[in-house]
Amino acid sequence: MGQRVTIQDIADALGISRNTVSKAINNSDGLAEATREKILQKAVEMGYKQFSYVSALTNSKRDAEAAQQDRPAFRGEIALFTAAFLHNSHFAALMLDGFQREISQLGFTLNTHRVTHEELAAHTLPLTFRKERTTAIICFEMFNRAYDEFICSLGLPVLFVDAPPCPSGKPLSADHLYMDNFSGITQIVNTMLERGLRRIGFIGDWDHCQSFFERYLAFRSAMLLAGVPVEERWCIKETFEDDMHTQLDTLEDLPELFICANDFVACDAIKALRSRGWRVPDDVLISGFDDAPESRRSDPPLTTVHIHTQIMAFSAVHLLMSRINQPSLDYRTIYTETELIWRASTDFK
Repeated sequence: MGQRVTIQDIADALGISRNTVSKAINNSDGLAEATREKILQKAVEMGYKQFSYVSALTNSKRDAEAAQQDRPAFRGEIALFTAAFLHNSHFAALMLDGFQREISQLGFTLNTHRVTHEELAAHTLPLTFRKERTTAIICFEMFNRAYDEFICSLGLPVLFVDAPPCPSGKPLSADHLYMDNFSGITQIVNTMLERGLRRIGFIGDWDHCQSFFERYLAFRSAMLLAGVPVEERWCIKETFEDDMHTQLDTLEDLPELFICANDFVACDAIKALRSRGWRVPDDVLISGFDDAPESRRSDPPLTTVHIHTQIMAFSAVHLLMSRINQPSLDYRTIYTETELIWRASTDFK
């Protein structure tokens, strides 16, 4: 087996920084398209792990003509179900770019179906959905368990990218794809404990989805294993703006660190704390999750956990294609690597 190609290998081959290569591979902001294209092409040439399904990425005239001649035969339609608006800051938006590109090279199209509140309540399918022309379903932000069970009963291959929480331990009858929700938060807790901090809290609705539940579990597990008690008053579950404000108003003192379920919760928490005269990181440290663009633009910039969207796209293609080709496979759950990024919100300059 050949040696694994790393981001540093690609950077060395091109004579550029590792950070620039990472931005290109993970579709981050602040990179010229020509630079991004050159880096992605080099990643393909070197066999970088996240591009195993990609045959070519350049858009030159010659390559476009070759792609037209080699266009694969149509194999079917993959339906994307979502109950939310997947805005550009959502990790799924970047992931779907890679996912759609790769399935198109395999002969599949992707059609998006927004599931309304009325359809969720009535267990009815979107009017735009046609089962007879659908090969498989991929679900984002679909956290209504009863409706998800309805989707699983349709007799089609189904992949959930994140899912409703599963405290009963009985998963949905489908494949599941998650980012690693444990390692980054465990590292944050352990690093802060090593720095002498003991008062750590959590902000986020751990009943919202499995990923939020796992991030909350990672926080509590790390504290438990270190023998440090969790103060329940510093665990704020309700994150709608008014509810968060109400709960903050009840606190007589602050923890030294709030770990937040994602970057958007963290940004809202910073605003709420600031409106009460508390400063980040002077009075309390804050961390998020996702490495959304807002985490870099936040004041101060957020410590967060980066999701590698391209490897999630690859893994989603792998799970769906193998399920389409072998419907009787046991159901699988895959976690993809994440990366902790320290920034000023936890007093790391």
